Amino acid sequence: CINQYIPKKTRASLWGPLKELWETVDGAVLRRQSESIHLLDLQLKKHKPHFLSLFKNPPRSAEQREKVRKASTEGIAIQGQQGSRLLPEQLLTEAFILSDLFDIGELSALELLLAGEHQQPHFPGLTRGLVAVLLYWDGKLCVANSLRTLIQSRHGKTFTLDLSGELVALTTRFTDELMSQGLTKQILTLVSEISVTREFERLQKERGLGNEKHRKEVSDLIKECRRALADSLFSWACQSPLTKDDTLALISHLETVTAQADGSLDGVNLALVMALLYCLDVSFVEQGTEDREDLLQALPLLTERQYVSAVHNRLMDGQPWKLPGLQAVCRLAWALSLRVLSQLPQGSALIEFTEADEALADQAILGDVFLFIKEGMLGCESFAQEEFYVRRVHSLITDFLALMPMKVKQLCNRADEDARLVHMSLQMDSELPPSLRKDLDHLMILIGEFYSKDTFGLELGLEFWCPTESLQHTSLQGSYLGMALQRPPHKQVVLSKFVRQMGDLLPSTLYISYLRMLKGLANGPQCAHYCFSLLKTNGATHSDNIQGVSGSPVSWEHFFHSLMLYHENLRRDLPNPDAAHYRHPPLRGITQRELEGLTSFLQLLTTIITWSENARLALCEHPQWTPVVVMLGLLQCSVPPVLKAELLHCLAAFGKSPEIAASLWQSLEYTQILQTVRAPGQRQAAGIEVELNEIESSCEEYPLTRSFCHLISTLVESSLPVNLGAGLRVPGFQPYLNFLRDSVFLPFPTRAYRRPAEKWEVADSVLEVFHKLLRDYEPQPSDFVQEMVELQGEQLPAHKPPGHSIMFHLLNDSPMLGLCLSLLEEGVRQLDAYAPFPGKKHLESAVLRCLCLLDLTLQKEAVFMDLLRESQASLLVSPLEQLLQGVSPQTRRADHIVNIARYLYHSSSNPEAAFQSAKILRRIANYPNIQIRLVGDFTHDQAVSDKLMAGFVECLDNEEAEEGTEKGDGEREKVARIRHETQIHILNLLITSLELKTPNLALYLLGYEVKKPVSSTNLQDPGVLGCPRSCLHAILSLLQRGTEKRSGPVLTQQAPHLAELCYQVIYQLCACPETSGPTMRYLRTSQDFLFSHLRHLPFILPSNQIAALSQMSWLMKTAAIELRVTSLNRQRSHTQRLVSLLLDDQPHTQHTADGESGMEEETRSVSGFLHFDTVSKVRRKLLSVLDAIDFSQDMPELLQLDFFERTQIEQVISNCEHVNEQGHTVCNVKLLHRVLVAEVNALQGMAAIGQRPLLMEEVNSILQQVVERNRVRRSLSAKRHALQSWRSLVETLLTACPADLIPADDRQLIIRDLLLDLHDKVLSEDAAGELMPIVAGAVFTLTAQLSQSVLSEQQQGAGLETSSGFASIANSALHLILRKLLDFILCTGGGYQRLRAHLYGSLLYYLQIAQKPEEPDTLQTAGNTMWERLTAPEDDFSKLQRENLAIIESYGKALMEVVCRDACDGHEISRMLALAVLDRILSIDRQNQWLVYVCNSGYLRSVVESLRQDDIALQTLLTPQPPLLKPLYIYESKMALLTRVAKTAQGAVELLRCGLVAQLTECQVFDMVPDSDAHSVMRDPSGFIPSPMDRYRQILLPTLRLFQVILTSTTINHQQGAAQVLQWLIVHADTIDSLLRCQELSMGALQELSLLTGIISKTALPGALEMGGEVNSSALMEFQGHINRFQRLCLSLLGRLAGSERERLLKQAEIAAPGESAERREEMEVAMQQVCANIMEYCQTLLLQSSAQAQFSICLFSPSGSEPAGRDGGPPSLGLVLFLLKTSTADFFRFHQSHRQSLGKLQSLDQLPPEELKELCQGLVSGPGGVEKISSVQRSLLAKRRLVQLINNRAKLLALCSYVIETCLFVLWRHLEYYLLHCTPTDPKDSLLPGASRGLSRISQQDLDLLKSDMAAGFGEALQRKLLEVEGLYSQVRSRYTFIQALVRRIRGLLRQHKS
Repeated sequence: CINQYIPKKTRASLWGPLKELWETVDGAVLRRQSESIHLLDLQLKKHKPHFLSLFKNPPRSAEQREKVRKASTEGIAIQGQQGSRLLPEQLLTEAFILSDLFDIGELSALELLLAGEHQQPHFPGLTRGLVAVLLYWDGKLCVANSLRTLIQSRHGKTFTLDLSGELVALTTRFTDELMSQGLTKQILTLVSEISVTREFERLQKERGLGNEKHRKEVSDLIKECRRALADSLFSWACQSPLTKDDTLALISHLETVTAQADGSLDGVNLALVMALLYCLDVSFVEQGTEDREDLLQALPLLTERQYVSAVHNRLMDGQPWKLPGLQAVCRLAWALSLRVLSQLPQGSALIEFTEADEALADQAILGDVFLFIKEGMLGCESFAQEEFYVRRVHSLITDFLALMPMKVKQLCNRADEDARLVHMSLQMDSELPPSLRKDLDHLMILIGEFYSKDTFGLELGLEFWCPTESLQHTSLQGSYLGMALQRPPHKQVVLSKFVRQMGDLLPSTLYISYLRMLKGLANGPQCAHYCFSLLKTNGATHSDNIQGVSGSPVSWEHFFHSLMLYHENLRRDLPNPDAAHYRHPPLRGITQRELEGLTSFLQLLTTIITWSENARLALCEHPQWTPVVVMLGLLQCSVPPVLKAELLHCLAAFGKSPEIAASLWQSLEYTQILQTVRAPGQRQAAGIEVELNEIESSCEEYPLTRSFCHLISTLVESSLPVNLGAGLRVPGFQPYLNFLRDSVFLPFPTRAYRRPAEKWEVADSVLEVFHKLLRDYEPQPSDFVQEMVELQGEQLPAHKPPGHSIMFHLLNDSPMLGLCLSLLEEGVRQLDAYAPFPGKKHLESAVLRCLCLLDLTLQKEAVFMDLLRESQASLLVSPLEQLLQGVSPQTRRADHIVNIARYLYHSSSNPEAAFQSAKILRRIANYPNIQIRLVGDFTHDQAVSDKLMAGFVECLDNEEAEEGTEKGDGEREKVARIRHETQIHILNLLITSLELKTPNLALYLLGYEVKKPVSSTNLQDPGVLGCPRSCLHAILSLLQRGTEKRSGPVLTQQAPHLAELCYQVIYQLCACPETSGPTMRYLRTSQDFLFSHLRHLPFILPSNQIAALSQMSWLMKTAAIELRVTSLNRQRSHTQRLVSLLLDDQPHTQHTADGESGMEEETRSVSGFLHFDTVSKVRRKLLSVLDAIDFSQDMPELLQLDFFERTQIEQVISNCEHVNEQGHTVCNVKLLHRVLVAEVNALQGMAAIGQRPLLMEEVNSILQQVVERNRVRRSLSAKRHALQSWRSLVETLLTACPADLIPADDRQLIIRDLLLDLHDKVLSEDAAGELMPIVAGAVFTLTAQLSQSVLSEQQQGAGLETSSGFASIANSALHLILRKLLDFILCTGGGYQRLRAHLYGSLLYYLQIAQKPEEPDTLQTAGNTMWERLTAPEDDFSKLQRENLAIIESYGKALMEVVCRDACDGHEISRMLALAVLDRILSIDRQNQWLVYVCNSGYLRSVVESLRQDDIALQTLLTPQPPLLKPLYIYESKMALLTRVAKTAQGAVELLRCGLVAQLTECQVFDMVPDSDAHSVMRDPSGFIPSPMDRYRQILLPTLRLFQVILTSTTINHQQGAAQVLQWLIVHADTIDSLLRCQELSMGALQELSLLTGIISKTALPGALEMGGEVNSSALMEFQGHINRFQRLCLSLLGRLAGSERERLLKQAEIAAPGESAERREEMEVAMQQVCANIMEYCQTLLLQSSAQAQFSICLFSPSGSEPAGRDGGPPSLGLVLFLLKTSTADFFRFHQSHRQSLGKLQSLDQLPPEELKELCQGLVSGPGGVEKISSVQRSLLAKRRLVQLINNRAKLLALCSYVIETCLFVLWRHLEYYLLHCTPTDPKDSLLPGASRGLSRISQQDLDLLKSDMAAGFGEALQRKLLEVEGLYSQVRSRYTFIQALVRRIRGLLRQHKS
């Protein structure tokens, strides 16, 4: 009754331990758990006193009373809890009441009450006292059940449970001891003492009884206790005999037994009677079992003379018992035992007793023994439920017939005489003689009754039939083959002779009894066959008939002959339906005796043809008898309704064969039993309708209606003819349906019933027909088209299929629906009363059918409505789920759905109704709008709400549910399966509801707030703060069972699918934002749910792999959420526990109690440190989960078809596919079956009929194939899901959990293990392709994490020297990872391009590991000589890189091919990544093998030529509203690759050869410079999409970079490259002009300028034009013009940057973006310096190219030495150069200082003050307060990175400054040399002077003098000193020895010389 797990805290001695005892016994004996034997031994030792003093309570005592009384003031210590507790006064009062009530010790009573309080949540609506009453009796029941089970496990003579010898020895030893201590007497005493009425009186007095349910539960428990005790005795007697004293005690008990009101024994007394019968049983002696001798030795009947004499004397004793019939039974049993004994050799010693057997048998017969067995024993309902009762009574009856033939003969003779007397008295009309005995009559009726019930399918009646030769045709062959015929056993021969002889010499008085006996003996397939043959052979042959010899009265011939005669006689009286005397049939009908005879015969016939199909067909097709016709004829005559009912039952039995059913329909229609056609002049109806309304209603009995419903129900199942009644009326079933609905179903509640039960029988039988019709109905489009039928010249509408009509009625607010719903309400009201009432079984069945009707309607309504909509018919229907929300006329409330849900509360007594109810609720739950209403309805009334919740919880809690028990088809297994399905439906209901918006049903059922915000829920354990037990508690307790044991959660093994859904509900609760908080808190604190379940991963279920994977998936997804949440909330200990559970490869030491573990831990870690091999490694949990996912998938092979066309079948299969609730695409097998069978049925002709079996076989194979395909799909999808969850768990572990939880070196090893295992699995031969994408994704994440962890480890190396971060993970492991990664890339072959994108990403991350990190440029390295650099040892990075390359090259062309192909076409992302991979490999490929391949295979040309196509796409990017940015990214990737190629001379040449520059020259996108201001309004607010100008720069800059690289790396063909690039410059000259003139010098503009000036300085040179060769002069002029313009623009740009604007620009940058100021300013400084350097280089080149000597060189700067002022039009002055020289020098020292400081900081990073660290980090952390949030380790890492950045930036600036200084000096020197030495000043008058040709206007002497003085002033001592210092500090280190020194000397010389 109470299946709850008992926590240790509430161990009431009268309940908890006893419950545990029962669980152990049950586990060991009934559930065969091997490990339980040891436990059982312990429990039995512990509980022995309980068994020895059975049901004795601990005694009361004064000291206990005192102790308890003081508990409210002083407190009391409670067993199992620490310390003492103060208890409230009220509790103590209740404890005293309980103690007095059950007479138990006060302390025990108190414990029981506390246990009741603890268990209260499991019993909503009861107080703790009432629960305690239940627990008290439940404890008693546990003892009784344990006792019974232990005794049943003994070895003995009747049955065996097949248990292990060890267990049987243990229980036998234990129970023998109990028996020797007087168990029998105890049991007998208890059975007589305990009675429900007495206990109820006591409880009633103390208010110990609650509501109806509680009363029922208590009375059930008490009855069960008595029954279990009596059963214990019975089981003992079955297995081993009782001793003499015990047997006598049992007999004395039986003497006093009385019967129940109906004359039968109750179950307990029946068990005791049976126990005695088994004590006196010797029949097993005949069975030659192997241990017969041992059993005979143990039998006191044979070995103990006193035993026999004592029992004999006791039974011979003349003292009458209270039940004389019972005494007679015992005497008969004893007589038969004596008879058996007398035939045994040992029996000779007992001759004095065995003589008395005849006398005893006579006494027994006089005591009406057979009547008592029938009424007293068979009448008891528990009789048919116990197989061994049935077997014992069978042996009693058959032994009597076989062992006492003389007695049987006497009975027959006596019956003959009595028959003669009766006959005479009838003739003389005198009284019947008083001395008549009916013993033979009783015996026959007993046999008939006994064998007609065969609950266990034993077919014991077969012993009465002896197979004759004629039946066994095969037996002749058998003997011929040398197998002699076995003679049937003697007993069987005797019994069958009895049956035959009785039939031959039958007195008329016994005719009916004999028929009844035959009916019983014909019960079973073989028995029916024998009985049919008997009746066939009994009849006279045809020739006899002619001679006038009549056959036996018991034969088919006789029966059917009589029936025909009756029919002949009665048919003459067939009244005219309109005649007035129809109501009063003439009296020459059938007498009562004849009526009984006819009914008996019809019942016998019905039994035989029900069981035997051969008999059915043989009789039906018999030409003389034509039973069906005769019966239908009799139905039209005026015979009593009872007989008509029997006739209809018999017809129904015939209708079981489809062949007969079809003709039966036509005959029914023809005979108009139900009038379906009205004659034109007929006034009123005829047929069964009249009988119902006039005769049956007035008699208040309805046998005819019920049997008519039964007949229709049978026929509907066999066949439903469409054209029934065609020609006379509109064909179809409709009239029958209308009659059943309008005349039977709708009026049934208002009719009067003499037998109350019959009301429900009528309802049940008619609902059965409706259910079958609706079940087999599939809505078709044709049902919605109104077809017409022509009938006698007029058009009438045709009938729809009956199912359609029922659907229509149920989808409207029709009386039929109303009645169904009120029936449901009535049903639940009756069930709530918990009282038996007549017809209860049929009411429950009717209710179940109503629920099924609703469920079927909901199931089919969607299709029905869709078809209705499409057909546009004028039917009006409403969805059923809306009709169910209507108001009930009885209660005036909308409670239909609540009523349906209330059936869940009765799941224990009505599992099927609960199942249907859950199904309906689940269908309704799919409608979100109804959910909200439902929550309101469910919670509207608190009492109902509690009951509903309790119902749902009870269904989920049910322990008897079992998944997939296909093994057994017994009643128990069926119920267990139904209970399991109910749980599944409820969980699916929760899952569906949780996806809908709040409030929804699931939240209410799971115990969340529905009236307040869900997130405010505070979940508690049941009973805490009045929190009721909700579905969540039920689900958790289902899952938690067994988690504390090693075997893991029981549910995952026993009910895999259920467990999977439970985990899914938990996951959904954790994943939904509203429920997540409360749920995770509750699971973490109260349950420690995740840890206890993850501990047992992986779940391995060979039988149900799919479910195991799904369970793990949901659990891992939940774990991922938990890890994320605990990391975010900084609950480190929780996160740490889970992380180490999942990742540790050290075996976990089971932590001992607190305080003890510390020591052991220390020693272990020390030993582990010293010899790390001693600690055995275990597989990491995550890896073992991965092992559990099998990557291979067996695919079903292709269909081999002989008849069907494969392509068509595949088409049909794909048409039948749909997406199921789990989101898998599966094929609907039932639908496919219907389609294929319809196809087969449509075939015509003889050939098709012959081939039909073969066709059906093929259909079967197709269906099996489809089932297999569905399984494969489900399996793959489960694997995908599991892998996906595993991946998300891994990713969460590595990315979301705090990094310091897993030390870096462990982290790398973990990632290594995961990567290698993943690859091993995915690269195995048979890995399924569907799983690859997920694996690739996981590989990507893992490699990224690996690379990251290596990087972070590098950065943690202190100061300057960088460590390689992969020290902890060996190079060999890295190589292995690389190899597997490349294998994976190659094995994906041609397809799977998107998948390779992940792998390319992984490869890039992997290659990043070997990249040397950025090192600070200390400016010292140049000091090392070339030799030192060449001989330096190879560092880790280069080594790894070299090895990586070797591995990559070992893959040869195959890999190159794949990567290049992906780089050229396909999906954008894959292309970008493939390009990036190429780029990366080319950068490390020193041998240039890849470069050669790319160039030679044409892939490079392909990439180059694709730039033209990109042009159009790129142009669209510059529109204000950009489309996708994809083309831009691809373009950038291509340019990056091309730039990489161009870095080698070979590559650059190849690019020029491919016409790269020409392609770019033709691109028009470069001319589309966007207007920078216009679009600033259209900026993307997120900042992700760059502004049009930025987008333009993203296109232009890569091109410029590429040109620059080409110009740098082409040495030999430099001129050619330069000319081509110049061509590009000239084609896009306008754009370039505008860029050089750019007003707003932003960062981007400066970058453009720095690149542009770099290119121009290398190309726009006068010499470049000569290369063009055959360019004509006009073009040459144009080119020259462009070049000059470039020169002018560059020089003016220099003026701007070197002069005034510089500071302004830097300021502006700081104002524009103050946050990023430092870095931004640095970048701008670099860019400006770069521009200056480029322009100065350009000047230098121009000067050098014009001439080698100064006197012929061109002048670029005007001879003015003053500081440049504003911007004037002319060429810039030399003063600008001087100014630039000065500023650069100043900058140089500034930068040098800053470089030194930063270097110092970097070297002493540890000593830096925190403020400075913060300041350093500021630039790298975005957002205010960002620095505060990061840890100190991170801070120093960031500071280090920032310092390296600063140092390298300064180093770059220093290089640029020194270069600018050098070029400035050179330009100054050249110009001064020219002006001061070679220039001839002119008169202002001269206009055409040679100077003009040098591009400068006239120069006067005055200018020159001024120049000289300005220069001398500017180029002073200080500047010179500084310049020399620059050289000392920088240039000498860089090995350009004394360039500056020389130039300074020369300039100084020039200036001095003139002074002189």
